[in-house]
Order: sequence, then structure tokens, then C-alpha cells
Amino acid sequence: MSQACGVDFGTSNSTVGWHRADQPALLTLEQDKVTLPSVVFFNAEDDEISYGRAALANYLAGYEGRLMRSMKSLLGTSLIDGQTEVLGKSVPFRGLLGQFIGELKKRGERAACQSFDCAVFGRPVHFVDDNSKADQLAQDTLEEIAHAAGFKEVQFQFEPIAAAFDYESRISQEELVLIADIGGGTSDFSLVRLAPERSHLLDRRNDILGNGGVHIGGTDFDKYLSLTHIMPLLGLGGRLASQIEVPSSYYFNLATWHTINLVYTQKVWRELQDVYRDIQSSDVRQRFERLLNLVEDRDGHWLAIKSEEAKILLSDQESIQLSLERLRSKQPSAPCSLMLDQDGLQQSIAHLSSDIGRAVSQVLQTAGVRPEQVDTVFFTGGSSGVRSLRQQIAAIVPDARKVEGDLFGSIGAGLGLDAARRFA
Repeated sequence: MSQACGVDFGTSNSTVGWHRADQPALLTLEQDKVTLPSVVFFNAEDDEISYGRAALANYLAGYEGRLMRSMKSLLGTSLIDGQTEVLGKSVPFRGLLGQFIGELKKRGERAACQSFDCAVFGRPVHFVDDNSKADQLAQDTLEEIAHAAGFKEVQFQFEPIAAAFDYESRISQEELVLIADIGGGTSDFSLVRLAPERSHLLDRRNDILGNGGVHIGGTDFDKYLSLTHIMPLLGLGGRLASQIEVPSSYYFNLATWHTINLVYTQKVWRELQDVYRDIQSSDVRQRFERLLNLVEDRDGHWLAIKSEEAKILLSDQESIQLSLERLRSKQPSAPCSLMLDQDGLQQSIAHLSSDIGRAVSQVLQTAGVRPEQVDTVFFTGGSSGVRSLRQQIAAIVPDARKVEGDLFGSIGAGLGLDAARRFA
């Protein structure tokens, strides 16, 4: 058994991989689940901290407090060196990330009944697009945070390469594989030559023909789904008496996980009241009242969860009826709901899909590989379930076999394998 683990600290979900012969590749982190949603809830009523599904459940149950999610998105931004208010105290963002990674470590060790001093952490191909210095700083920051959380030795592996190692453990012959890892915060692609007889090698640089990616992922799909279809129910696109549009910044902040709390300040609340007084249309006033009530009730995270829920449901269904029961106005009306379908989802994320498709084509071009030479596309990452996006990627390499890995576990499993090889 390896004395080292692999840590997939994800934007939306996290896993811990541990390689043991004939044993599951992932450790259980919450009840019987191997994934831990990357969520922290600071309960102001009970002065407690909860993580993962428990954190979401406590928040949705209506407990007073602060919900933090998509914390990985802070890496590579100026916000990582800032602070935020949690239960009346100013807390550094670095400390919040360290707290969650420390919880991952503790839960992994409890499941393994042993300590882990060494770890291979997954990282996106690009924390920051087109800025190598900022990208390296983001990795260095994550390494510092991991050390502070208790890991003595930390190494890194590209997340799609880790997924490739997991896939390689299950094939019987050599394949040229395009790893498509669509996660919560990034979309990463690697073109890798895999073969069972090469899986034991520590140095696989010659087998990596190309890699690339963009800083676009599932939280961006959620954001633009919300802005296109949900936020108009709260007044986005409506006009003031002067015929200029209602300011969009409030809606963009509400649709972005790590900026939702910016809408809850007293300054913004006064601005919203001023905007409301300047709306003449009864229809726009009614929709804007929903926004006022949402902000007053601090239900922004609930709304973001509903947008994510819609995206997930549309991965399997042609159309859905999304219940938005917490949206209310002064006028008595039926509970608010929204009909969404595949075309609506595609409409809202079309510009993101195009950027992702270009990234795939760029990887092939840089590697000097023709589309027909690719044997397999291996899909991993929770957001690779978005149907239209998967179809777009598959169309770039139409002759390749399409294989779906463990959407939430392939990276963690591969990191566990990599950790066993590196720290053996």
C-alpha cells in the first residue's frame, strides 16, 4: 500500500485517491460517498463549520451563516491575497482554502486509517490563461496552502494526465487518447499515447503529445444559463424611466459564486432601492421586487444552486420544469417556475462551447496530429456531461471511440496511482 495520496481539489467536487492492490481507488469522504463537494458553511446560529453535502443541506435549511463554494477559482486571481468577512471576523482567503484542504486530508486519513504526509495534487493545465508567471504563482500558492494544511511533501500533476493514468489502467493495447476534462472551473485537454506496458514508467513526457485548455468550466455554464434564462425573471434587461437598462452588475455578481456576497452590502441595498424607485413599468417593477426579496433573504446561493441543478438535469433530459419557489414579489401570484430545454442551454453557453472547441483543435494542431489519428476521446469531469458540449468535441475527432470515465473520480484515482509511483 502506498503511503502517499492523490488530492483532486476541485472547483465543485474534491476526491482523495489512494492506490492499493485490488482495492477501490478512492477513499470515502462523506458518509459512503467518495466525493466531497467543495463547499464550506459557517453556521452563525450554532457556531459550527460543516463541509460538503452537509454544508449545502444546512444552508438550504435556512440556518443563518456564510456559504463558501468554488474556492479553487480564487487561485490565480488577486482575490487570493484578500480577506472576507465570516461570522463577523475578517478571514484570509488563503486560510479558507487551507481549512478545506485540511479537512480533505483529515477525512482521507480517517478512511485509510493512516496518515498521509506526501501527496500529488491535481492542477489544471492553465490556472491562468496566457500568463505563465501568474499560472506558476497560482501553483506555488496552492503548494504553500497544502503545506500549511499538513502535507510535508507536495508534487503536482496536470488533471487530464491524471485521468489518462486512470484510463490506462483499464486498456489492453496502445491507444492515442484525447483526454477531455471539463471540470467546474476549467476545461483541459491532453493528447496522450497510452499503453499497458508503459504504465510503470515514472517519466511519461515523451508520451504527452500536446496539452492545453481554457479557464472555462461548469460554474461558467451555470452563470450564463442563469443570466440568459433566470435573471430576466428578476429584472435583468428591464428599463428605467430614462429608458436605460437596469444595471447588470447586480445580476452578474449573483450569477458568480465567489461574488454573490458582494450584493449583500448596505451600499448595494441602498442602490437597489434607488433603482426600484426609478422603474415605471409595472412588469419590470414586479420582476425587480423578486430581486429585492432575494437579496433581503440572502438567497443568492440558493439561486446559483438552482442554475446548477438545471444544467445537471438537462444532461439527461430534453426539457425540464425548474421550480423557483423562493422567487416572490409583492403581487400575489403562482409559484415561479421556468421551462428549459436543450436548445435553451446551448443558446446560453454557445460562446463558451466555441472557445472550448477551439482549444481542442489547437491541441491537435500543436501536436501535429490529424483528427483521424485519434483512437479515443476519454471524457471526465462533472461538466463533460453537458450534451451539446460533448457533441461538439466529438465532432472534431469523428472517428474516435467515445469513452466516459468516472466523471467525478477519474482524476483522483489517477492522482493516487501517480502518488504511489512517485513516492514508492
